[in-house]
Amino acid sequence: MALGLGINKEKEGCMRRQFRNIFCATDFSAYADVVLAYGVGMAKRFDANLNICHVVDLPTVSAYGEAVFDPIEYQQRFMETARAEIDRLLGDAQVKYQPLVTIGNTTDEISRLAREYIADLVITATHGRSGLKRFFLGSVTERLMRTLPCPMLVLRGSEGFTEDAAPQRFPFKKILVGCDFSEDAALALDYSLNMAQEFESELHLVHVVEPSGYKDLFKLPHDAGEKFKEDLYNMIKEKLNSLVPEDALNWIKLQTVLLVGKPYAELIRYAEINDIDMVSLGIRGHGMVEELLVGSTTDRVIRQSPCPVLSVCPK
Repeated sequence: MALGLGINKEKEGCMRRQFRNIFCATDFSAYADVVLAYGVGMAKRFDANLNICHVVDLPTVSAYGEAVFDPIEYQQRFMETARAEIDRLLGDAQVKYQPLVTIGNTTDEISRLAREYIADLVITATHGRSGLKRFFLGSVTERLMRTLPCPMLVLRGSEGFTEDAAPQRFPFKKILVGCDFSEDAALALDYSLNMAQEFESELHLVHVVEPSGYKDLFKLPHDAGEKFKEDLYNMIKEKLNSLVPEDALNWIKLQTVLLVGKPYAELIRYAEINDIDMVSLGIRGHGMVEELLVGSTTDRVIRQSPCPVLSVCPK
């Protein structure tokens, strides 16, 4: 499936990051075609190598159509079946690719392969679990976010998630970056700015102010409070604008936005209202208990976003 053209060489000098080695992690679920479609599109656009990664999990091999009584005997058959399925899915994609099939723990193996083959980007899909199911089963996607050595583009699976959705979202013409002025957010912006320049996109830099962080503001007299809000708004807008180099404005249309509320809820709402094609967020470390019971902003956005989410974790 052709989703893009070759990279515009005139822009190569102004872009700070390139995707030269792209990974697609697939479990051959209903969303495999869409994951690979995005991978093919990105590989063509950036003239990148495409690696299709599948991990055979021997205790749960029902997807291969037979029970396992002797894992050693059946191991080679499962791997050959997976490679054949990758070749079938790629078809005549007209892109350089190689199948990477291995056996073991899915998270560990994908992270290992991404390091071994020096991946610049991993593309995968999540089933968007929440609540008790997520608490007990966890999420491969959420574990990968914190172990991969590179950004991960996550496509959220749903009943309406079909192959037809891919061309509608790629190339990314409207990119939203959540900016909280942290190092994590700066790194997410770095990658997003690269793509925005290549695709000549609208780049929406969004900062969300949580009211709980400004409790003292509401104790001020009305006039002073309104003046403080106005000054704060102008300061944040100016800071957002300063994040993008002037030369990048030759290729992108910049939008800076200040919202008030819970960050994950406001980012999701903004993406829905403005028909955003990709949300980009940095990842901040959390303890295991906090992750399971509360979840980070990035986790929550991924599970509910109307479009793909690029998660960027510091190395």
